[in-house]
Amino acid sequence: MPGTLPTATDGRGEPREFRRPVRAGCYIPPVTSLLQPPLLTRLLGAERILVAGAGGGFDVYAGLPIALALRAAGREVHFANSSFSSLHGLGLDVWEAPELARITPDVRSADRYFPERSLARWLRDHQLPDTVWAFPPTGVQPLRAAYRALVDLLGIDAILLVDGGTDILLRGDEAGLGTPEEDMASLAAVAGLADVPQRLVASLGFGIDAYHGVNHALVLENLAALHRDGGYLGAFSVPADSPEAALYLDAVARARDECPEHPSIVQGSIAAALRGEFGDVRFTERTGDSTLFINPLMTLYFGVTVEALAARNLYLDRLEHTVLLGQVASAIGRFQDSLPRQRPPRAFPH
Repeated sequence: MPGTLPTATDGRGEPREFRRPVRAGCYIPPVTSLLQPPLLTRLLGAERILVAGAGGGFDVYAGLPIALALRAAGREVHFANSSFSSLHGLGLDVWEAPELARITPDVRSADRYFPERSLARWLRDHQLPDTVWAFPPTGVQPLRAAYRALVDLLGIDAILLVDGGTDILLRGDEAGLGTPEEDMASLAAVAGLADVPQRLVASLGFGIDAYHGVNHALVLENLAALHRDGGYLGAFSVPADSPEAALYLDAVARARDECPEHPSIVQGSIAAALRGEFGDVRFTERTGDSTLFINPLMTLYFGVTVEALAARNLYLDRLEHTVLLGQVASAIGRFQDSLPRQRPPRAFPH
């Protein structure tokens, strides 16, 4: 029924509905409840959802548990990812629009590192829609055009940007920004799609980006500021005994098997935490020179709105007219050089 948005759950675990008047062209935020995280409440209010990896590589896998839960709840879910693979070596038939490639299980590529194809093959093996859309590394303007083409093609009414790690939550004046280029290009691109009713961000893997110099006390400070702005949508964990967790673990293992020489450290860390492992867990030789701290916080999703996150970012406007990813990196570097000082790392007090 028009104006009906699912929220919370009833005693049987089924979505409970609140009927609220919705005027044409006017989005009314759904009623939230302690029984259901606000991020999921908003997503359940949509019909066709794009789950998109923001930072490249295996980021799209961080959205798999949410995507599977939404699909089980009857929503139409599509996958996309900022890609590190050699997309421009693919045939012309995969290109739906400039900077937008349709990756299916049988796409041919000489690049063994191909997370989008690995996910497409896993989806096919589980009898799920098996297209994963891929964006090559690019600046904000072409990336937004690619997102726009995909939104129009699929009739998307909600976009969930997913980040494996937390560097998408940084505002720009921190002493360490992790690897921000793709994350910020994605955030800026989606921030410009104002006619998409829901634009959200989910971060999974708290603590992992310490490997890249991110200070997570500052991440928590940023989340508190977003909370004051009304843009923080809470945190929730992936239940270890849920079907979504089991399927996520299977997908990560499948991706590792397809490209054993370059497994994802981020997704491997999250998977280890989901299995209940702790401390300096060894699951790949790529972490041989580091001391890991696998822990249950890595299984937490932190949710925020795109609008609030973009408004808090101190340099996003400088990326607006970029065309190449190198221009994004240069703009971020110039911004950091212009700062009189950076926020120094803070230690957790307990």
